[in-house]
Amino acid sequence: MKKLLFSSILLGLGTLSMIAQSGTKSPYSQYGLGILSDQSQGFNRGMSGLFQGFRSGSQVNMQNPASYSAVDSLSMIFDLGVSGQFTSFKEGGAKVNAKTANFEYATALFRIFPKFGVSIGLVPYTNVGYSYHTTQRIGTSSTTSTMTFSGSGGLRQAYIGLGYEFFKGFSLGANVSYFWGDYERKIGVTSSDAYVNVLTKTYGAEISSYKLDFGMQYKQALSKSDALTVGATFGLGHKLNADPWLSVTNIDTQTGVSAYSADTITNGLSIPMTIGGGIAYCHKNSLTVGADYQLMRWGSESFPIVNENTDKYELVNNYYMDRHKVTVGADWIPNPMSRRFLNRVHYRIGASYATPYYKINGQDGPKEMTVSAGFAIPLVNSWNNRSVLNVSFQWANLSAKNLVTENSFRVTIGLTFNERWFAKWKVD
Repeated sequence: MKKLLFSSILLGLGTLSMIAQSGTKSPYSQYGLGILSDQSQGFNRGMSGLFQGFRSGSQVNMQNPASYSAVDSLSMIFDLGVSGQFTSFKEGGAKVNAKTANFEYATALFRIFPKFGVSIGLVPYTNVGYSYHTTQRIGTSSTTSTMTFSGSGGLRQAYIGLGYEFFKGFSLGANVSYFWGDYERKIGVTSSDAYVNVLTKTYGAEISSYKLDFGMQYKQALSKSDALTVGATFGLGHKLNADPWLSVTNIDTQTGVSAYSADTITNGLSIPMTIGGGIAYCHKNSLTVGADYQLMRWGSESFPIVNENTDKYELVNNYYMDRHKVTVGADWIPNPMSRRFLNRVHYRIGASYATPYYKINGQDGPKEMTVSAGFAIPLVNSWNNRSVLNVSFQWANLSAKNLVTENSFRVTIGLTFNERWFAKWKVD
């Protein structure tokens, strides 16, 4: 039965990979590799993604694989999350609203040896999805020109991770991911004049590569009731072995003749080196507070665009910028040993601030600010009281001078199954 259940989880993750791409309608997803996913899960989404020093044997913290070593010998943890989002887009006096419903993550964690945890899972990395148009009059004539912009796709990763506690309090871990996805972005130019040519530019790429992430945690007891955990992570930056392309189609509406051209850049996409660190302080297994910092070295990477100076599709520098993110958060459970239901609920709060990782027409892209809150409801039955329902609420603001302002309200629901699969029952 255990083998059957475990095989079912693997099959479920394989099925989810078919729908793993989270949705977005943000026009900012047309830049770089798209909107970056924060990859937070049910337990830390309510803390705006706090993760570096978070160490628990009852939750899957895939962002720092060193945490896997905390899982106990009886647990088989399976975590699944979905979200719904309402976003308001504002530019000048115009305002547009949009709704999306997204798959967020699917992860699992179990122990194979003492102090040795293993995790598998599926999470998004970036998301591309937008559609809008602009119309303007040509000179003083009555003719108008319309430009349409649309795109779809994104990147995701399926990982397997290991975490081992080498000596008391000190753990190391690593995630090895299959990293894949695609994107397609189109720009179309049409005119109200039937005798003006129709121009379409399409940018695209297909990606199939790997991703390596490493983590460290050191937990030090300060007293019988207090402990401090220091965490650090490192992600390897590298080329993605993908060949981005640009195709241009120009149709003469009078003759019906079309002209087509295409350019490809060999091995033209990459992901950056990522470095992060943080601390978490825990008091009486009741209150946990922490702070994280993360740096993504996008500024050292190049990206393929049509160079305005050469009018050629080529790799350019100074398109990306280093991305800095700071997160603070707290998790409070009044009394984990209490029989009162409300005393065993987790209450969470957090905030984060992140700088952009790309430029728009030479200007810095939008900064991101988030504020989050959430709670975890214990699910109790006659033989298990360790599974929880995680619910979080998040407000996010993306804004930059003279560009579109986004305000999003997101609700995420995550279900963490924490079952004692490996217990030896005396009565069957």
